[in-house]
Amino acid sequence: MRKASFILLALLLLIGNLYANFLINDHLISPRASDYIEKMATELKAKTGINGYVIATHDKINRGESVYSYINKYSNLKKPFVAIVFAPNSKRIHIVANPKDLLKSLDKDKILDYAIKIIASKDSNPLQAKYDVGLVQSFSELADEVAKIKGVKLDSTIKNKGSWVLTIINSLIIIGSILVIWIFFIRPKFYNKK
Repeated sequence: MRKASFILLALLLLIGNLYANFLINDHLISPRASDYIEKMATELKAKTGINGYVIATHDKINRGESVYSYINKYSNLKKPFVAIVFAPNSKRIHIVANPKDLLKSLDKDKILDYAIKIIASKDSNPLQAKYDVGLVQSFSELADEVAKIKGVKLDSTIKNKGSWVLTIINSLIIIGSILVIWIFFIRPKFYNKK
């Protein structure tokens, strides 16, 4: 089931190469995923006036260090902006914005859940594929939320196409938990009574 979702996203990512204006990438995200992020960010900028970025870095962002201080090194971030900062070597993923009050209108936990659940999943998919799928879906959710705040709709995002993956994953986890409880706890007590 998970492989089918990765294949679906891979098909969605088959678009032409674009010059990276909205992605700062230390080779953590594949060119196809990068193209898809660029397409969504370009539409977001055109329709809302807000720049959307993904910063995927090998850099260490120390605990206690402000992510805002860290991103000051990127002089090409144009204001106003929202950005997902992904630093797997530090096990950190954050959303930052300028102006900061834009964050108050966003459901940060919901947006980051898309990336965290896929990247942290224990399965046979390669880490590169997890980074691609997780960050593309997370950025899509971020772009959709910003567009909603501004009263517009984006055509390039995959929220409706990708959110079903998380629904299926959550459903499988719930069904699996119920089966484990039945097999190991309820069923033995039921048969011991007979």
